[in-house]
Amino acid sequence: MAKAVENRQNGIMDSFPQFVGKEELLAKVIEFFPYPIEIYDPEGTTVLVNKAMLEEYHVSDPSAVIGKYNIFKDPVIIASGKMEVIKRAFSGEKVFFPDVKVPLEEITEKYAIKDLDLEAVYQDITVFPIFNDMNQVAYVAALLINTRVYRGKDEIKKAKEYIESHWTERFDLDKTAKAACLSKSHFAKLFRKHTGVTPYEYYVNYKIGKLMEKLLDDNLTIAQAFAACSMDYNGHSAKMFRKRVGVSPSVYRKMAK
Repeated sequence: MAKAVENRQNGIMDSFPQFVGKEELLAKVIEFFPYPIEIYDPEGTTVLVNKAMLEEYHVSDPSAVIGKYNIFKDPVIIASGKMEVIKRAFSGEKVFFPDVKVPLEEITEKYAIKDLDLEAVYQDITVFPIFNDMNQVAYVAALLINTRVYRGKDEIKKAKEYIESHWTERFDLDKTAKAACLSKSHFAKLFRKHTGVTPYEYYVNYKIGKLMEKLLDDNLTIAQAFAACSMDYNGHSAKMFRKRVGVSPSVYRKMAK
């Protein structure tokens, strides 16, 4: 799979060598390229970022990056142990990094980015040289293609929709996380962050809300109202209702009338 992705990126990169000696044309092509691209000079300093890169991270002013970032001084890359591999691109070799987790916290802090609705981003990154007419490395480009993007709100919305359409069933964290396209552990943390409750608490609260509606139906006994919500009317369920509503099911019914 990784090889297939790398081959796809190779195809994209094949168009770049034809711009050797035509820096102005190269800059225009990169500017409107659909994938984020960052261009470095031979010393590793950013000299160009395209629109796709700026839009990806909500950076309005390219000057926040150009001339200020140096890939050789990036503490995240240094800590990753990948610096020696990256340096090979500056020596004329193409290098490929599959499914890299983007350090969003460091990026947002470094460039004072606000309202970035991204929880996690994973990218296939290809770093490759662009040669001049003397076959020397004139620039090095980093081509970034997202493989997985977790925007948080979208995933939580999917989870809520799943819970609300399966509330009569037994709660299943695995299935709920799968509906949100997230790992179980990441999903649980993300859900609580966005809602203030755990997925199970949201499920129980939604179920109790439906039960409150059923209790307003005089044609149903309290036990039948519970049964309509796939719940047994017993001491445990009555206690759970009282804990969340503040009164027992029978008192709630009387108060509602």
